[in-house]
Amino acid sequence: MSDTFDLGALQSLLERVRGLKVACVGDLMLDRYVYGEVSRISPEAPIPVLRTSRTVAMPGGVGNVARNIAALGGVARLGAVIGGDAAGVELTALIAAEPHIEDVVARPAGASTIVKTRFVSGGQQLLRLDDEAAPTGIQDSDAFTDASVYLLSDYAKGVVSDALVASALNAAQTSGAPVVVDPKGRDFARYGAVDVIKPNASELAGATGLPVGTDAEVETALAALLAATTAKAIIVTRAGKGMTLAQRGEPVKHFPGRAREVFDVSGAGDTGLAAIGLALGAGASLEMAVEFAILASGVVVGKAGTAVVTPAELIEAELSQHATAAVSKVTPFDELAVEVEGWRRQGLKVGFTNGCFDILHRGHVAYLAQARSWCDRLVVALNTDASVKRLKGEGRPVNDLDSRAVVIGGLASVDRVTSFDEPTPIALIERLRPDVLIKGSDYTREGVVGGDLVESWGGEVKLADFKDGYSTTRTIEKMTGSAL
Repeated sequence: MSDTFDLGALQSLLERVRGLKVACVGDLMLDRYVYGEVSRISPEAPIPVLRTSRTVAMPGGVGNVARNIAALGGVARLGAVIGGDAAGVELTALIAAEPHIEDVVARPAGASTIVKTRFVSGGQQLLRLDDEAAPTGIQDSDAFTDASVYLLSDYAKGVVSDALVASALNAAQTSGAPVVVDPKGRDFARYGAVDVIKPNASELAGATGLPVGTDAEVETALAALLAATTAKAIIVTRAGKGMTLAQRGEPVKHFPGRAREVFDVSGAGDTGLAAIGLALGAGASLEMAVEFAILASGVVVGKAGTAVVTPAELIEAELSQHATAAVSKVTPFDELAVEVEGWRRQGLKVGFTNGCFDILHRGHVAYLAQARSWCDRLVVALNTDASVKRLKGEGRPVNDLDSRAVVIGGLASVDRVTSFDEPTPIALIERLRPDVLIKGSDYTREGVVGGDLVESWGGEVKLADFKDGYSTTRTIEKMTGSAL
């Protein structure tokens, strides 16, 4: 994980992708899972006998990309081809049941619907049955209209034709939307000057004929692939080894994976594609898009079947990932005073701010990031629960002190977290003697408690900007309104 991707960055990104329109175009199929129990071997042949208990069906292929877009808060414009057969009717109903998927699927006469049926027992797939007809391609897709990013999900079933790729690139040239391709086959040059090609390691090896076992081998293969294509960047997914990003004219960057229990890898590539697309569509860097995809894919492989991931699950995973580091930042007052004195001896500038920080939102993240830019080490002092109640009234805080401290400690901009129960943090300021005292721009310089003290020993008072429209009170009002 990079220093720029933490809980605050994740929450900010999730906020920006909400409602983002994403074109999801490619091969659509019906994924059917038949679950049951195997307790004996057939007397007719040495094969297991599956006693079925339930059957689950869902949109697969690019449909699963769309489901992940919708689950993460975006709006998926689904462009593909299916038939008017029974499977197509079932698939249409499943798509209609997803409130954030817009159906712009083509249904030409004579087309057939692809169906993949998996037979599962004890969490293991016993057999997959594929029902495929001759591929049907499309020249263009209405999905590209009004979308902020174009995702092409190529399962080599015929939809992602050269003509379709050309249409996507032409539309992107007009709209400015990035184009991301999840490829198949060996000829990646046919995708043209897309913004990102996202193969997995085996697909990278197949396209280049080179080994990809080590970081060095992956770098060599990526250099060869960049030379053979006009793509602007390549992101290779490497299962437990994470992902590697290659951009033209930039050093290759390796991003380690996150340790997770793997239950089922079905659809993990779709989740990664959705995450990368949403991040880029929201204006995030390629590096942040990769971090986002690693987190999302890591969550989804812990689920059974062709699954999706939600913002709440991502936040929970990020909290878990950061829990140890975040907890280590929560420091008792006396211990903190010793640490601060040590920082000062090293010539480091110490910043101090305080507040309730009840429900962390985008305004808090920006505020603390600005505060950290004014110092080398930032200390955040939180009001205790009793203190928050005295200030804010009954029902506050929503989150207790331990929870608030761990969440704030999970931000890269924060170095230490402590607490105080008094009406003001003046005792902490006197003891810690910070070099910079930071409060929000809703204060005046004269109204900052301890400002005179800090200036008396040569320090300074800074007023950080607040983002308009963001506050804990407003967040609570939204939550309360949505519950009614």
